[in-house]
Amino acid sequence: MLVGAALGVAGASFQGLFRNPLADPYLMGSAAGAAFAVALLASLLGGLAPAFAQHAIFQSLPLSATLFGFFGALLATLVTLVLAGGAARTGELVLAGVVVGSVLTGATTYLMLQDADRVRAVFAYTLGNLAFLGWPGVKALLLFFLVAFPPLLLLGRVLNALQLGEEVARSMGLPLEGLKLLLLLAASLLVAAAVAQAGIIGFVGLITPHLLRRLLGEDYRLLLPASALGGAVLLTLADLLARTLTRPAELPVGVVTTLLGGPFFLYLMWRRRGRA
Repeated sequence: MLVGAALGVAGASFQGLFRNPLADPYLMGSAAGAAFAVALLASLLGGLAPAFAQHAIFQSLPLSATLFGFFGALLATLVTLVLAGGAARTGELVLAGVVVGSVLTGATTYLMLQDADRVRAVFAYTLGNLAFLGWPGVKALLLFFLVAFPPLLLLGRVLNALQLGEEVARSMGLPLEGLKLLLLLAASLLVAAAVAQAGIIGFVGLITPHLLRRLLGEDYRLLLPASALGGAVLLTLADLLARTLTRPAELPVGVVTTLLGGPFFLYLMWRRRGRA
């Protein structure tokens, strides 16, 4: 539930910050950036093999791994924006995010495959898997969620103002550049916390805000807390499917969210093209 809540809020924040309905931690490469940074830290510390042997990466890595992942997520997001030429260019943003995410996922896989005896655990992590989480991981997630979520809630008014355009937001007397940076930092920290614990779980941050907008409208003061609850419910249901569809085996939950989110993403692209 905490992983889903973090991804749901991060997705809603990215969409509001960049005024782009397709902005998502998975599609923008930030989740892949966080995964690469966490894997790199584990490799540098010589803790990669023990981490996967225990099926709980935070039992052998310090809490600072999430902060390392935070910088990875932030850097990947900025690279995606530069390559796309700005957040408003939807097609270029998605393409740049896919390229950045693919490169970083490949680099992460290379680092992890240095521990070839645990290939299954490695790929389960890169596909997104809640089986890695233990109580130490839950505590770490809760800590970072409580750090990042309240500032985003307080900035709901700023996200509402941004939907009217940056000039309108500035006319309201808002210190826009500083507030946008704070939004990006808080959302990236949520992505890093979720990825460090559960790997790359796609499309939760895309699906949840879109569905809730139909019910609640565009007010981010309501949409952000609703996205936390909606993301928690969505990922819990996806995990239930992952545990039951192929019993007694268990699918990585990231596979289920991708199967759900892929068609939803194509529908959004088709609808946007129809409007154009």
